[in-house]
Amino acid sequence: MDDDLFSLAGDAPAPRTLGDRNRDHRAPLAVRMRPRSLDEVVGQHAVVGEGSPLRRLIAADDSRTSPASVILWGPPGTGKTTLAYVVAASGDREFVEVSAVLAGVKDIREVVDAARRRLRTTGRETVLFVDEVHRFSKSQQDALLPSVENRWVTLIAATTENPYFSVISPLLSRSIVLTLESLDREDLDRLVDRALGDERGLAGAVTLTDAAREALLRLGGGDARRILTSLEAAAAAVLMDGGTEIDDEALAKAVNVASIRYDRAGDQHYDVTSAFIKSMRGSDVDAALHYLARMIVAGEDPLFIARRVVIAASEEVGMADPTALQVAVAAMQAVQNIGMPEGQLALAQAVIHIATAPKSNAGTVAISEAIADVRAGRGGAVPAHLRDAHYSGATKLGHGSGYTYAHDAPHAVAAQQYAPDDLVGTDYYRPKPYGAEADVTRRVEVLRRITRGG
Repeated sequence: MDDDLFSLAGDAPAPRTLGDRNRDHRAPLAVRMRPRSLDEVVGQHAVVGEGSPLRRLIAADDSRTSPASVILWGPPGTGKTTLAYVVAASGDREFVEVSAVLAGVKDIREVVDAARRRLRTTGRETVLFVDEVHRFSKSQQDALLPSVENRWVTLIAATTENPYFSVISPLLSRSIVLTLESLDREDLDRLVDRALGDERGLAGAVTLTDAAREALLRLGGGDARRILTSLEAAAAAVLMDGGTEIDDEALAKAVNVASIRYDRAGDQHYDVTSAFIKSMRGSDVDAALHYLARMIVAGEDPLFIARRVVIAASEEVGMADPTALQVAVAAMQAVQNIGMPEGQLALAQAVIHIATAPKSNAGTVAISEAIADVRAGRGGAVPAHLRDAHYSGATKLGHGSGYTYAHDAPHAVAAQQYAPDDLVGTDYYRPKPYGAEADVTRRVEVLRRITRGG
């Protein structure tokens, strides 16, 4: 086996070295512009800086001084694959690339067996790059453990999903997790400038107007790969028409859909949902609508959205505006009966209602405290006068004896003990002085005074 990169994806074409890939004018712009060293990497200063695990992995001549296996975690287009290729191009290590989408346990064992033979016979180490490692099943991840534990291979795994949820604990504990962040504006500008001028890129064949640059970065959504792909498409269109300048109109023709970072099974699902709920809770109606739109455009299950809205109506608004729950439930029913896209109108109405309503979590706190007391063993026997007295023999047991029918009392409020003995006088519900709940505060005080005989 030589230094060529290869994939276990069945009938793959003849392997090519990393250098070949970067020099091949037929390769996509994003591939041609891949950095050849860590010094060329744009952004990710914490990951590629001096003394970082990747620097030590590249520089170490002795496996005992190099870091353990590495998991690269970050959004699409932040350089995970690029960093793996940079490691591949450095040192005298065999580099093997495996796609978690296509490889099975048998393929992994074959790679590991080959790595062990190579290490034993030549002393040459193997770097195993697993792309989208979160797609590996538990058994597939288990198959990697012996090779990582014994350092038969140095694993570099890439994932867009939180590895603390998607990677098994034994593999996680044997690896260093490096978090890659979205590139900032300055980094993306450098990336675009390099692609426009570099000989590996567009070599000065086209220019980019300021308006087109703004649109390119906006449409790319911070995904470096998508930005370069969009730039390449726009450049090809302009050059075919005999032009040399990419303006916002030319870009719009080549790229008409913005990149939406949203994985319904990954972190973006949870992060956007969290921001959506917190924006409604925080009364920022515009932010709440933004996150609603983001979920809708990304194809999130509308019933999932509707359920979160219904929960927010009770959890965040509650008795401060009891109509919020009615509106939220109606929106959920509209989504069920009408579907999308029209259902988005009902969802928007409910979100606006909740975000702009007065807020109270008194109901949420009340039921949480009550449940906590029950789980802690508080709450004794039901008072005898409240027990069921409808069956034969109940009267002899004293069930119902002394019960006062509330509707026979003044204002239909009877003074008698309702709570178990050890919870008498416990106040779970503490109304907030906001919205409609402000009126409830005085009423609750009066009701407690009467029922408790105060």
